[in-house]
Amino acid sequence: DVQLVESGGGSVQAGQSLTLSCVGSRRSIGDYCMGWFRQVPGKEPEGVAVIDSEGHKTYADSVKGRFTISQDILKNTLYLQMNNLRPEDSGVYYCAANYIMVIAYQSRCPLPDEVPRARGFRGQGTQVTVSS
Repeated sequence: DVQLVESGGGSVQAGQSLTLSCVGSRRSIGDYCMGWFRQVPGKEPEGVAVIDSEGHKTYADSVKGRFTISQDILKNTLYLQMNNLRPEDSGVYYCAANYIMVIAYQSRCPLPDEVPRARGFRGQGTQVTVSS
């Protein structure tokens, strides 16, 4: 099983940028559908982005055009570049390594809104706080 450790969170002003990293160990992140989701206390977790083993990327509408997910398989690291941050982007960001889903005989990675509940592994999270 893969183990995941996130870093890069912090406190920034609205409009600024942050880059989150998630380092995998014990197994290659290339064996999974990698993604990010975030959670605010008292609210449901929200999927942010997904990247598959071929590099195809999918984003939640709320972050399209501002966030970029990427991965470096050689470094076994997943990234989330977050630009033009908004106060509503605040939360704990989790890295997720999900198994491929098989639905009606079709295999695919989870969509962003499926990431929080999809089968797989999670990191411990990193806090992002955006002030206005």
